[in-house]
Amino acid sequence: MPRILCISLSPIERDARVLRQVGVLAQLGSVTTLGYGGHPEGATDHIAVPRELPSLPQTVGGVATLALRQWRRAELAAPAIRFALDALRGQRFDLVVANDARVLALAHAVAGDAPVWADLHEWAPEERTHVLSWRLLVAPLMRHLCARYLPLSAATSTVCLSIAELYERDFGVRPAVVRNSNPWQPPEPTPVADDAVRLVHSGAAVHGRSLETMIDAVRALDDRFTLDLFLVPGGDGGAYQRSLEQRAAGCDRIRFREPVAPAALPATLNGYDVGVFVIPPTHTNARLTLPNKFFDFVQARLGIVVGPTVEMQRLVEQHGLGIVADGFAVDDVIRALGSLTPDAVRTFKAASAAAARELSFETDAAVIRDLVAPLLAGRA
Repeated sequence: MPRILCISLSPIERDARVLRQVGVLAQLGSVTTLGYGGHPEGATDHIAVPRELPSLPQTVGGVATLALRQWRRAELAAPAIRFALDALRGQRFDLVVANDARVLALAHAVAGDAPVWADLHEWAPEERTHVLSWRLLVAPLMRHLCARYLPLSAATSTVCLSIAELYERDFGVRPAVVRNSNPWQPPEPTPVADDAVRLVHSGAAVHGRSLETMIDAVRALDDRFTLDLFLVPGGDGGAYQRSLEQRAAGCDRIRFREPVAPAALPATLNGYDVGVFVIPPTHTNARLTLPNKFFDFVQARLGIVVGPTVEMQRLVEQHGLGIVADGFAVDDVIRALGSLTPDAVRTFKAASAAAARELSFETDAAVIRDLVAPLLAGRA
């Protein structure tokens, strides 16, 4: 049986994209995962990277290599990567999977003569460009890693068409598209009331997503509209979520629900009418985002309201799933939501049901198998 190494310096047991990837890989071989956290489902073996070891060169020496633009030295300088090199010494694999640009050098260092599949979860050169230190020190390293290692990778993939085009433009490699889609779910659209529009949003409470826009819009709308939020606190200790709760205070039509596991989201969201996500284009990854929650809404058989975000707009319009607001401001969202009629909501929910197979992970799993199977066949 082929041996496959899947590297992701994330808590893989909670990383929905990598878990789906591991599920497909496990059908093709014996999978060893390397990342933070516990043993993920589907993996035969797991190498746990200590949580305190950063995935970027954040030591004094590592920062010096970044400041001096010594990219070749910086490639393997991160403490987590040094740990991985030691843990993997002497092991051989038939395929190595690199999840995100920061582990490209590691994947190629341990692959030997095995092929490397690079799965890029976003536009790596602008992952955190809103942080000045990241923009000045880390972004150039990400560009170096992509420029050096993507052409050496046997296969590449990313999350949407627009980002695939950026990789082709800047690095001469056209990745396949593997979306952040979810497994197909069987629920039927739930009935729509004539006097109520049940809005819902799920995801992380992260400041840059401007979730207050939804809250302000719903407060300004009439009593037909309710908004339930299933939020996971961000990395700020929950400060942003608390600010949202304060902003919604006094409006009993806005409710904060306990978060549920990703696998349970479609069934939980099925009781609502319309999923809402309006994220301002503050950076490239926000401008081109096509997130898990979009596919959660589809598998829950909801109508969808989004801002004019390139990839979400493309699918909403292609499949007739809902409404694209004219912009990202509160007034734009008020107009979009206020235009919803019961018949329109029923039509949008039916369109989600019709598109659910095409927009499910079954479609994207086939892309993964088409990428990986020839690489493993060459190892037989």
